[in-house]
Amino acid sequence: MKIIIAEDESRARRGLKSLISSISEEYEVVAEASDGKQALELMQIVKPDVVFTDLKMPYMDGMDLIRGAQAAQLHAKYVLVTAYEEFEVARQAIGLGVFDYLVKPITYDEVKEVLERLKENCIHGDKEKKPVGKLKEEYPNAHPLVRKALSFIETDYASKISQKELAENLGVSQEYLCYLFNKDVGETFSKFLKNYRIEMAKRLLLSGGMTKEEIPYCVGFSDPKYFNKVFREVTQKSVTEFLRENEM
Repeated sequence: MKIIIAEDESRARRGLKSLISSISEEYEVVAEASDGKQALELMQIVKPDVVFTDLKMPYMDGMDLIRGAQAAQLHAKYVLVTAYEEFEVARQAIGLGVFDYLVKPITYDEVKEVLERLKENCIHGDKEKKPVGKLKEEYPNAHPLVRKALSFIETDYASKISQKELAENLGVSQEYLCYLFNKDVGETFSKFLKNYRIEMAKRLLLSGGMTKEEIPYCVGFSDPKYFNKVFREVTQKSVTEFLRENEM
């Protein structure tokens, strides 16, 4: 079971890692993050089974980390680690799909019990199935390589995507993939990816679960200024104008 720990206090992070490692070798802490933004980036790389996340962290808190990961279609189980005064908030987080929460200071027995239930849930419980991709279903007659590329965009749009590396993974040249994609989809790979990312950003903006400052990082942009430029280019509106037009 691959685990990520997201905790801004280094002492607490080390302590939780030590607890998990001492319980069983089958529970492997594969990455640690000191804030939510870093945790989201690591999730895109290592694809963990479980994320232990503090509720309050800089840049992106635990709740926004979960929303961002879900928007990026990163599938994991979440355990919130929270202070006593945040107990009610953690309880509400269960509705967001959080598996459980632990109140600081956490103990060996508590962590062991949660891990055992996580393991049981993954084996016998409501196994979390990845949804069937919808993008490729919009192009039923497209070349199989194009459909694979569409599935990749749908699952990994929040990550850094290299068209060259994708082509290599599909066993063809970048030029040939570009040709097939443009022919079957009707626009270039880069333009399609850009439009898709902005569409995901619009959904996040309308959901109200994250601030507009956090959203660029959740849809594959590392530079907010460039995101704003692309958003206006695609929608003909600024982010502020888009939100104003869609106010209830």
